[in-house]
Amino acid sequence: MNERAMASDSLIALTSYLDALPEPRILLDGQYRILAANAAYRREFGLTGPVAGRRCFEVSHHFTRPCDEMGESCPLRASHRSGGPQRVLHVHHTPRGEEHVDVELTPLRGATGEIEYYVELISPVRDASARPESQMMVGRSRAFNQMLSLIGRVAPSDAAVLLLGESGTGKEMVARAVHEASARAAGPFVAIDCSGLTESLFESELFGYEKGAFTGAARRKPGLVEIAAGGTLFLDEVGDIPLALQVKLLRLLETGTYRRVGGLEPLRADFRFVGATHRDLVRMVAEETFRKDLYYRISTFPIRLPPLRERLEDLPLLAEALLKRVSPAREMQLHPDALGCLVGYDFPGNIRELRNVLERACLLADGSLILPEHLPGICAERAPAELSPMGGVVPLAQMEDGYLRWASRQPDITRKELAARLGLSERTLFRKMARLRNEE
Repeated sequence: MNERAMASDSLIALTSYLDALPEPRILLDGQYRILAANAAYRREFGLTGPVAGRRCFEVSHHFTRPCDEMGESCPLRASHRSGGPQRVLHVHHTPRGEEHVDVELTPLRGATGEIEYYVELISPVRDASARPESQMMVGRSRAFNQMLSLIGRVAPSDAAVLLLGESGTGKEMVARAVHEASARAAGPFVAIDCSGLTESLFESELFGYEKGAFTGAARRKPGLVEIAAGGTLFLDEVGDIPLALQVKLLRLLETGTYRRVGGLEPLRADFRFVGATHRDLVRMVAEETFRKDLYYRISTFPIRLPPLRERLEDLPLLAEALLKRVSPAREMQLHPDALGCLVGYDFPGNIRELRNVLERACLLADGSLILPEHLPGICAERAPAELSPMGGVVPLAQMEDGYLRWASRQPDITRKELAARLGLSERTLFRKMARLRNEE
C-alpha cells in the first residue's frame, strides 16, 4: 500500500472515530481547512451544508482571514509553534447567535513524528453569554474573555479561588459561575458577607451553635459551613475579616474540621472555598493586617475581575442586557448620544453603577428612548462635540458600529491612542475595524 492510500485510510478512520464522539469536534489540516466535522459539531452549530474544505475561521467567526490576523488568538497557529495542545476561549456563531465556546486543540503526529492533523474540541460555555437577552454574565471583550477562560480552567477542580476586583464588578456572579461549572454544581451555593461581622457573630454564622451555648440559644443551629456541605462556600470581602478572626478561618481551611459554638465534637467540613475582596491583600500582608498564611491558603487560583472602564467594548451589550432586566415590560433603547455619554464615563461603581444609572433613566424617560437628559450626572458636563452625531433609534450593535466609525475619523488621534481611550486592545480595535471594512 502506497503512502497516499495509507493517508486516505488514516483520514477515514479518524473521521469515523470523531463521528462516534458525543462532543463537537472537527479535524483540521495545517492550512485551517476542515477535513471532517462530526455530527455533534453539525448539530451544535446548525450546519446543514458541506463543511469539509471550508476554513475553520470562516465557519466559526465568519472571518475572511485567520483569527490571529483579526485580533483573536489562534490555537492552531499557537499549536504549530509549540508543537503541543492549546486551549482558548472564543466567541463563535451559532443558530442562537454568538456564543462563548472553550476550544481545545490537539495536534496529531504521523509515523515520521511530524504534525499531520489537528483535532479541535469545542465546548459551549454555559455560564456566560454574548447576547443581551441572557440572564447570565454578559460580555465579549478581551478582558471579559480572559476572566471567563480562567473560570473554565479552575471550575472543574476543587482548588480555592480568590476573586479580586473593585466593588460592583460582579464578584458574586463569578463565584456562582465557578460553582455551576464545577462537579459540585448540584450542591448548595452558600454566600456570606464578611464585612462588619463581630467575632461571636462570625463563629455562630460560620460554624453554627449548640443548644444552650449562650443566652438565647434555644436550639441547635447549623452553620453555613454545614449548610454548604457538598457545594461551595463563598466568603465575600474576606479582606474585611478582623485579624483575630482570620486564624479561625485558616484552621477551618487547613484541617477541614470545625466545632459548633458550645460544641466539643469536631465535625468534618465538605465544601469548595471561593473568596472575594476589593482590597489589596498583598499590601495588607506587608502591613501585617492580613495573615500571610491565610493569604497563601485562599489564593491558590486568583482571578482578577476587570473594571468596566477596561471593558468599554462591552458597554453597549451590557447596557442592552441591563435594560431588559431593569425594565422588562418596556423595550427601552439608548439614544446614540446617551451611549456616547456612557462610553466617556469612568464608572467608579462599575456594573452595579451602570445598572443603577439605567434604572433611574428608565424612570425619568416618558417614552422608550433614553436621552442624554435622562443621564444628568453623566452627560451634564460633556460638550456636544464629544457626543456621537448619529441620530434616530437604532439597535445597540449598530450604535457601536456607528460610534466606532465616528471615533476613528476624529483628527489628531493615533490608532494606539484611540484603542486606549475606547478601553480596547489594539488587536481588538483592529479586528473590529476590519469587520466594519468587510461589511462596507
